[in-house]
Amino acid sequence: MADFYQHPQALVETAQVGKDTRIWAFVHVLAGARIGAECNICDHVFIENDVVVGDRVTVKCGVQLWDGVTLENDVFVGPNATFTNDPFPRSKQYPDSFPRTLVKRGASIGANATILPGLTIGANAMVGAGAVVTRDVPPNAIVVGNPARITGYGNAEPAVHQHVALPLLRELGVRDAKLYRMPLIEDMRGALTFGEIDHHLPFAPVRFFVVFDVPSREVRGEHAHLQLHEFLVCLRGSCSVALDDGTTRDEVLLDSPTIGLHIPPKLWRVHYKYSPDAILLSLCSDKYDANDYVRDYDEFLASTLKGQ
Repeated sequence: MADFYQHPQALVETAQVGKDTRIWAFVHVLAGARIGAECNICDHVFIENDVVVGDRVTVKCGVQLWDGVTLENDVFVGPNATFTNDPFPRSKQYPDSFPRTLVKRGASIGANATILPGLTIGANAMVGAGAVVTRDVPPNAIVVGNPARITGYGNAEPAVHQHVALPLLRELGVRDAKLYRMPLIEDMRGALTFGEIDHHLPFAPVRFFVVFDVPSREVRGEHAHLQLHEFLVCLRGSCSVALDDGTTRDEVLLDSPTIGLHIPPKLWRVHYKYSPDAILLSLCSDKYDANDYVRDYDEFLASTLKGQ
């Protein structure tokens, strides 16, 4: 006997169903599909052949998983969420292969959301109800709207307006990152802020770069450094920086040239919520080295677990 539950009104053609999975009424699973253990596949779900469903996945009513879709462990798919697998569909015309859509571990897809073909929804991401996802979603990001845009990061403290009672030095929740209040000199001619090496700045900068004219409220960053230190100051406008040390996440709003953020090595960072006039200055402890970047979140997590 099978070690999973199948409702009498379900049609399950595959033999690849994990232990303790529950498949409810009017579900149709084709022969090539693979479904993991302890899943919950609710009423009126259709699962095509070239589909992989991991362990402990919940698929709510009215969802179709078409060829090319993979759901990793612990994914949640809300009712009537729609996956697509053909960017140019025509009746009776079939592509040689379908784009691969990957929903990584722990991610959630809200009710009635639409996922375009060939995208990756990052680990622990949250796609809001009714969102239309047209681009890859970073790990831990919260996206809403049409087209979907990032509005926050899961498990991060909300950004706090730093003009209110900001101390000279505040340690953040993530490991070793620090927020500084830079000196401010004001008179009727205007205002001036500055930083001195070994007094205000935690390292001697070797190079700098400036980010500006970021379209809309786009995401930049999304990487960690192995050795490099960065010191960020938003010279104009505002942007948010989400930080992640592999265990804890925190978020900082940079909205004044009197606020400086020191990001040490081995912290994952994401810059987003740029205002239209934002100008972000980054002071760096070394010259550019492509080998110093870790651009894959899973690789970053693996390196933090190993203590590298």
